Amino acid sequence: MKTLSVILEREGFDAHVAEDGNEGIEMLQRNEYDLLVIDIHLPYRSGLELIKFVRSEQGRDTPVIILTAFSDSQMQRQAGELGISDYIVKPFNPVDLVSRIKSLLNK
Repeated sequence: MKTLSVILEREGFDAHVAEDGNEGIEMLQRNEYDLLVIDIHLPYRSGLELIKFVRSEQGRDTPVIILTAFSDSQMQRQAGELGISDYIVKPFNPVDLVSRIKSLLNK
């Protein structure tokens, strides 16, 4: 994810990286973000747990892009249930991710 933050910072974004799900929860408790890019598979807490935290416990409707290795209907169903804005299947093209982020932020 460090590589991803470098790419986003080169595009002018202020990117913050959590190394695991617990750190992600701590960051979300301390800060508000315009958009979240979350990997489904994180140590300690899954990306889905982070999204549930943002949606349920914090009541935020922050746009979320999920990074996942799955492209099946289960991911599409979960995306709809959790209010995920978009998902990208790994490995992904960074240019595509940046384009989707800009679209969601209307930049």
